[in-house]
Amino acid sequence: MREEDLFDRSLISFAPLVERHNKVRIRDAAVSPDSPVPKLEGNVAEAVDRCAEAVVTARAKGKPVICAFGAHSIKNGLGPLIADLVEHGFLTHLATNGAGVIHDWEFAMQGESSEDVRANAAQGLFGIWEETGLSINAAILVGAYRGLGYGESVGRFIADDGVLVPEPGELIAAALEGASRGGPGESLETVERAAAALDILVALGRSPLKSGMLKVGHPFRDYSLQYRALKANVPFTAHPMFGHDIIYTHPTNTGAAIGRAAERDFLRYAKSISGIGDGGVYLSVGSAVMSPMVFEKSYSMSNNLAIAAGKAISGHRIFVVDIQEGDWDWRKGEPPVDNPAYYHRFMKTFSRMGGEVEYLCVDNRDFFLALRAGILAKTAAGGDQR
Repeated sequence: MREEDLFDRSLISFAPLVERHNKVRIRDAAVSPDSPVPKLEGNVAEAVDRCAEAVVTARAKGKPVICAFGAHSIKNGLGPLIADLVEHGFLTHLATNGAGVIHDWEFAMQGESSEDVRANAAQGLFGIWEETGLSINAAILVGAYRGLGYGESVGRFIADDGVLVPEPGELIAAALEGASRGGPGESLETVERAAAALDILVALGRSPLKSGMLKVGHPFRDYSLQYRALKANVPFTAHPMFGHDIIYTHPTNTGAAIGRAAERDFLRYAKSISGIGDGGVYLSVGSAVMSPMVFEKSYSMSNNLAIAAGKAISGHRIFVVDIQEGDWDWRKGEPPVDNPAYYHRFMKTFSRMGGEVEYLCVDNRDFFLALRAGILAKTAAGGDQR
């Protein structure tokens, strides 16, 4: 493939993020843990109660409670509420897609996010924002060089109000060291760091990125779920798909660095899934693609090792929350092929992943508020055994 056959991102005229009209202001959208608890009815209320019971039981046994969610959970202002569940020890791992990372970072940096896609695409401006593209890509480039995952890289960028981009001399030295120690039996960590150093050198040569401190303030960081998860020492992993997110429009974007950081996050996520048997809980909220896809591979990988050790992974609970209508009780198993519910794609995936699966058709804000209330009521009634 010739270079002239590729789109040249360096020719794009990027606009300052401050000029973008945003549809969501985090101070208005944020859902406080103290918000009124919605009154849920019937099957949904019963399912949320079962979910709260499963979470409390799991944590009392020291089992993981993993929460994967789509970007709308961030756009709907749920960062502070989910962070509260993390800080109280009820959630042990968070996972989202690339868009979830972006909305969370934009809220931390400017208190606003969510552009008008139709209007901006018509003007050639959708996703063409300098600060978002430069900052998040820089965070990931340097994070990969430091051995961090995607989510942690952005979380640290928020915590540190920017990132120190290494000088070319340091990067060249790291690359040469890795090249000299790449034989059999040598430390692969050094070789991987060398490759990551070359990624930064490439970005320095083709984009606005410069060595030295890239300083970016985050006055709204307390609304950031990535930041608060980092402070609580709880994994926040990101599971992007290449080309899906607006950071790919920017010339600082480097595919190898994205892959390095996302690979680490996938393996960290899989490690959490490996401990889910015998009472662990998995919450999948508003994620019809990312969550079921990374879960099924991680579950199979983990089960491969568990079976080799003499015991398959089982006894876990999966609660799936979305707003797609459905009346099939997935606790009974998979519906027959002539039932429309059979084509409820993400539920079909989860129903094949062992354990017990439930589907809750409910708004994600109502779910998390009701879940938190249920958890607190049960821990208060029975004593917090965590």
